[in-house]
Amino acid sequence: MASDMIITTTPTIEGYAIVGYLGIVSGEAIMGTNFIKDFFGSVRDVVGGRSATYERDFASAKEDALAELEKRALKLGADAVVGVDLDYQVLGGDEKMMLMVAANGTAVKIR
Repeated sequence: MASDMIITTTPTIEGYAIVGYLGIVSGEAIMGTNFIKDFFGSVRDVVGGRSATYERDFASAKEDALAELEKRALKLGADAVVGVDLDYQVLGGDEKMMLMVAANGTAVKIR
């Protein structure tokens, strides 16, 4: 994210007044996972411990979704996005899985 836009899960921003609500904005990221990562991820789950591969995928998808949310908020002329909610979902079956991250919030003007 390249701008100085404030993106927060809270409904307000301490030290700022919301002077205009511009609408709901969202950003989505869908990432495919391949067979080898799925296999080693499932082995890691059976053996125990953390799966660094999946953690990186989740972090990357979250950043992509937030960047898309910010881009859409900027198009509306927003200074910030409040009330951001992140949702994660795994799509697909046993052979082809995809990770979806959706970020939703309210674009606002602040002072």
